[in-house]
Amino acid sequence: MSLKNKTLILTGASRGIGRAIALELAQAGVKLVLSARSREPLEETTQKVQELGVEAKAVVGDVAVAETAQELVNASHELGNFHGFIHGAGVLNPGPLLWELSEKQFRDVIDSQLTGGYQLIRFAMPHLLSTGEGMTVFVGSGAAEFTMTGIGAYTVAKAAEEHLAKQLAAETNEVVSFVYRPGIVETQMQEQARAAEGGGAAQLRPVFKGYQQQGILISPQQAAQALVQILAGNPRQFHGKVATWQDG
Repeated sequence: MSLKNKTLILTGASRGIGRAIALELAQAGVKLVLSARSREPLEETTQKVQELGVEAKAVVGDVAVAETAQELVNASHELGNFHGFIHGAGVLNPGPLLWELSEKQFRDVIDSQLTGGYQLIRFAMPHLLSTGEGMTVFVGSGAAEFTMTGIGAYTVAKAAEEHLAKQLAAETNEVVSFVYRPGIVETQMQEQARAAEGGGAAQLRPVFKGYQQQGILISPQQAAQALVQILAGNPRQFHGKVATWQDG
């Protein structure tokens, strides 16, 4: 499937996997509406995308807030040929045990992944259904399938986000909806986990340091290239399912 000249929303685009996805999509000719909470790195990503010769808009804000999600969809209409979204925004907050997390810390994790996904669905789906095509991709994690002391809120959020994607797929076949697990990627989240503090940190740090020591981490670019290959191929085969970087 050709992605050229289609417009996609990409959240979490300021760094790491999100930035890498933005650059790979731009090389495929995709117009982009990029979102993140941090202005400066988001603007850097947007500039890099524009330097590749494609149109891109930046929307600074929290996608879990309705007004931000609406602004993203509005910006997509301005670019034209709106085709869907990739929800890559996420927060880890590693280290504390569940009861040590402040309410704000817990909500930040849940909102960035789950509520943000819902808001995108809420504002994007009416348009996508009116055209009878499009895609929604939710960046998931193997952490959705197990518990891990020190990132409890994250495992809960990822499990919920992945189920949200599958629920959406169950409700309509017109728009392709699936989860993409990028693998164990060397990102800022990995660094945060390796340096975590709190009641769960003693169990958490060795796990993430082990990933690094064992040499099993992949680069953001590898994860991004695999996703774009899936999107440019036959993404419908993953409707309601989980795709991984090894499928790309």
